[in-house]
Amino acid sequence: MRPHPRVLLATAGLAAVALTVAPTVGSAPSGGVDASATPAVRSHAVLESVSVRAGVPSDATPEEIDITPADCLSDYGYACQTPDSVQSAYDIPDTIGGRPAGSGRTIVIVSPYGSPTIASDLAAFDDDFGLPSTHLSVLYPGGPVDFDPTDQDELGWAGETSLDVEWAHAVAPGADIDLVVAASDADDDLVRAEQYAIDHHLGDVLSLSFGEPEALIRGDSADQDQAHSAYLTARRLGMTVVAAAGDNGSDNGLGTPNPSFPASDPLVTAVGGTTLFAGTGVAGPRETTWGDLHGCPFGCAAGPFGATGGAPSRLTGKAGTDVAYDADPYTGFVVQEGFYPDPSLDGTYFVGGTSAGAPQWAGIVADLDQAAGHDLGSLESSLPAWAARGGLSDITVGDNETPTYQRGYSAGRGDDVPTGYGTPDVATLLELVSSRPTFGWTAFPSWWGDLTSAGNHLGLPSGWPGSYGGWFSGKGLGFGFGHSKGNGHH
Repeated sequence: MRPHPRVLLATAGLAAVALTVAPTVGSAPSGGVDASATPAVRSHAVLESVSVRAGVPSDATPEEIDITPADCLSDYGYACQTPDSVQSAYDIPDTIGGRPAGSGRTIVIVSPYGSPTIASDLAAFDDDFGLPSTHLSVLYPGGPVDFDPTDQDELGWAGETSLDVEWAHAVAPGADIDLVVAASDADDDLVRAEQYAIDHHLGDVLSLSFGEPEALIRGDSADQDQAHSAYLTARRLGMTVVAAAGDNGSDNGLGTPNPSFPASDPLVTAVGGTTLFAGTGVAGPRETTWGDLHGCPFGCAAGPFGATGGAPSRLTGKAGTDVAYDADPYTGFVVQEGFYPDPSLDGTYFVGGTSAGAPQWAGIVADLDQAAGHDLGSLESSLPAWAARGGLSDITVGDNETPTYQRGYSAGRGDDVPTGYGTPDVATLLELVSSRPTFGWTAFPSWWGDLTSAGNHLGLPSGWPGSYGGWFSGKGLGFGFGHSKGNGHH
């Protein structure tokens, strides 16, 4: 009989609720936004992983964490996800063409501060779940970072680094990973790291698990303009950019529709969040919009943790998220962490947030690039065709309502604000990017070809994104024009 690991739960800013209460040092930044805050001279990105952790001791054997979502739900009240359960849920193969999925591709991850134990944590994660090792490079474009294990902010980002690296690797075990460590979570340091990764064309896909509410950057958009210019370069190079949509619902706690940047940039694939019920044994929809603030799953034993971001952008005109992925901490991901100042806190944790979806979508892109034989680049024009042909599973239940913005946005048939075109069926997507060209009619964002200079996203033409037209799809490419998102209000 499988031993029962010790469970730790903690939430930043809230009382810890657990079988064993984790000390404060084990919690990460909540990602919440103070509605009364005034943007500082140096504004900072928000961590897009939710500060709930449930873990097992560092001396646990692989057998102790060889568990299913249903096992976890029964034992702890959380339906934790392992590489096996995620592969099953999203039909992700181990190999493509006889080689480990993602082979020949490089995933680039930008993260502030990094983690001093990321190499050993990744090795432990691989050992736990039988994954092959990969080549991990850590780069410091702003110079070496002196990690402070007593700093709560840096500990939170170290957890983010573990989540991003381990789960990008789980989805694309054959891909190399370049971790680009920003000197801090200040906007200018993050943009500098992004610019470095893109200008040096470090890889095929760039993953960004951070964001900043647009309300906090209006009127001071120099960093965002610079980031947008970098994304234009990425598009020209054929480099895909994906970003987490946020964990604080449709308004980021500010009372009006408020998406996060860079997910709100039209050149970035914004990954919204879902609650994944597949494999839990719970009857009902297979997957719904993540919205703990409106309707918590599994009896809401530890309280609500958040809701997927996603709202129409007043800065860029982007209508909402593009795709989605599991994000709810109640159906969160197993992560190995070994950087705590108290070694007794090191171990295997369950972590949620839309930042779990961004690196996994990056891994999926690496898999698709491998299958297609070339980089897909910007995905937005391909999404309508992929959805129409079964490569994306439509999310039609739930919303991202919050206590401060109770209208929120509802999921519905087709492209919607909180979950975009839906979650991936990777096996089908692999077939689509490897298939012969096909033709059809659908809609696609008309910014294609329109965004030609930095800062253009701040002055889009009237009526953007525009009209409707046709698409061409083959080898992962799609072309067309139009938009389909409605307001989606309750």
